[in-house]
Amino acid sequence: MLFEEERKRQIADYVRQHGRASVQELSNHFQVSESTVRRDLSDLEEQELLRRTHGGAVAAMQSNSSEPSFVEKEDRFQQQKLDIAKAALSLIREGDTIMLDSGTTTYHLAKLLKNFQRLTVVTNSVMVAQELANEKSIELLLTGGMLRPETQAMVGPFAERAIASVHVDKLFLATNGFDAENGLSTPNLIEAATKNRMIKSADEVILLADHSKFGKVSFSRFGEIEDVTTLITDSLASPTVLQSFEEKGIVIVLAGNGGAVQ
Repeated sequence: MLFEEERKRQIADYVRQHGRASVQELSNHFQVSESTVRRDLSDLEEQELLRRTHGGAVAAMQSNSSEPSFVEKEDRFQQQKLDIAKAALSLIREGDTIMLDSGTTTYHLAKLLKNFQRLTVVTNSVMVAQELANEKSIELLLTGGMLRPETQAMVGPFAERAIASVHVDKLFLATNGFDAENGLSTPNLIEAATKNRMIKSADEVILLADHSKFGKVSFSRFGEIEDVTTLITDSLASPTVLQSFEEKGIVIVLAGNGGAVQ
């Protein structure tokens, strides 16, 4: 029977060689339980040796210009994203006009909005639109634009013109990378331009980002660190990194820790 670290190394090698593998496949191959495989995959993802997906894992991409699909991202750090969405909900008031960027955490937030009696939501997310389409108490505005299958986001000039024509109280923003020196970044130039336009249309910019986004720099920069009003992240975030953000004037909210402002 393999020791834990040796098993993890062999799992990482297996996924790298095959490109992808399911939990069941890895369980059978290494003769361990599926729950053990899931824990190993979570640890290996933390080490950036692979990327978890729904039901398994795929080999880690080597370039920050590459982008996982919406489904792949949804399965990563799911509990942290749920906690962040719940903390974000506490910042929304009846009668607010909010904008939801396309992202897995903003999608979780959309699922929590259904108890509001009066709310206006602007979004470029197909997933958010589908989630809120039948909510009569929510006035839903879609940006239109070119659909990116990878992120299920509507982007480009059509989307930007629609976003430029509105002004919202709060933007709930998603990002691939957030770095103290390099700001906000994402792999796609067109999506970056749409995100930048969102920032300009909001009074408050509330970034929803789990700890894995910190220190990451992706291909296309779309905002400065000073553009962010509030950062909602999970309790696994490095205190030193959070302090560097706080020194830039950002309000920090730790989700999964009572949502307390630090």
